[in-house]
Amino acid sequence: MFSFVVDFSPEFTPQTPLLLLILIGLEAVLSADNAIALAAIAQGLEDKKLQSYALNVGLVLAYVLRVVLIITASWIIQFWQFEVLGAAYLLWLVLNYFLSPEDEQKRHHALRFKSLWQAIPAIALTDLAFSLDSVTAAIAVSDQLWLIIIGGTIGIILLRFLAGLFIRLLDQYVHLEDAGFITVGLVGVRLLFRVVNPEWNQPEWLMTAAVIAIFIWGFSKRTQPETVEGED
Repeated sequence: MFSFVVDFSPEFTPQTPLLLLILIGLEAVLSADNAIALAAIAQGLEDKKLQSYALNVGLVLAYVLRVVLIITASWIIQFWQFEVLGAAYLLWLVLNYFLSPEDEQKRHHALRFKSLWQAIPAIALTDLAFSLDSVTAAIAVSDQLWLIIIGGTIGIILLRFLAGLFIRLLDQYVHLEDAGFITVGLVGVRLLFRVVNPEWNQPEWLMTAAVIAIFIWGFSKRTQPETVEGED
């Protein structure tokens, strides 16, 4: 399906800074939907401190898995089964979310965890599933291992920042969590399309435009502040 050999030797050319900026831009775009999914998963822990700890440890593990994925990309991308597994996991997250019971505010909730060590693997596996899409996009831009790893490192740092931000925003916007899981579903469907027929793979600008449109809807309605009893 793909032909790619990772270049392990650093090579600096006049195009190197531009390639790095493109890789960072890709990570930034592809991190938005990933971050909201990770934020929703972390919210499966009720304690705020545990949510932060789960994100920190889960993303360290996710970073290790990303580097392994990048290094072994030339081997992994020959096997469509990996993309099917990644797509199935992401679509399972989406179904699990939208089929979950609604609360008093008629809002769904993602996974619920009884312990920290249930949440950490879920965070790492979710990022790994997303990485199947982002690494493929990255190697389409550059075949230099060090550049892709730098882009992935910056992506993980950005992901941690965004996930922490989204944890606070999820309670403030009615449609934001729904919007996040819709984009998770888009990534899952995209992975499946690429397995069935690589020519069906949509260009990055179209995927980016779709994600932006969905997130505009996600931020379109704020939650109503709870009224204090006795207030007019």
